[in-house]
Amino acid sequence: MDLVKRIQQHFGESARLKQETMATLAEPISNAARQMADTLLADGKILACGNGGSAADCQHFAAELLNRFEMERPGLAAMALTTDSSTMTSIANDYAFEQIFSKQVRALGQRGDVLLAISTSGNSKNVMEAIIAAHEREMSVVALTGRGGGKIVEMLGSNDIHICVNHKNTARIQEVHLLSIHCLCDAIDCILLGVE
Repeated sequence: MDLVKRIQQHFGESARLKQETMATLAEPISNAARQMADTLLADGKILACGNGGSAADCQHFAAELLNRFEMERPGLAAMALTTDSSTMTSIANDYAFEQIFSKQVRALGQRGDVLLAISTSGNSKNVMEAIIAAHEREMSVVALTGRGGGKIVEMLGSNDIHICVNHKNTARIQEVHLLSIHCLCDAIDCILLGVE
């Protein structure tokens, strides 16, 4: 096995997918950034949820907003619902794993807030439950999915935004998700700070 060639293949596939999806994802990412910025300007917050690598993406996104991305600015109200192990394990133990995010959304989410719901398959049950809870709380949803969006695409309303990396490989989807998150952070900063 030629590992160097295999690694180069991964780089090539990732670069090609980013180039292929750039045209289709730029507008929904832009719309999502505007929606998030409007929420933050109205003293709202962004809650983020996902599983596994998507959970790490939630934490990455929240950290970039709470601290800073690439420009100096005050912290922005964002929270990953994936970080409190006591809360998540108590909900999973007392109720069901499918409710680990939805119970947090119902407790912390307010009308006008945004839920960033990340699922590479588009079929994560606990993320889907969080979307239901967000709609109950009159929150908008930005769904970051892959593989055509799965069941999540059917749950989205007219005020929601779907950013779908239409690819089958989880690693490639997550790589574009991370780039999308960085684009969101940069665009939010540009909107709030007036950067051209």
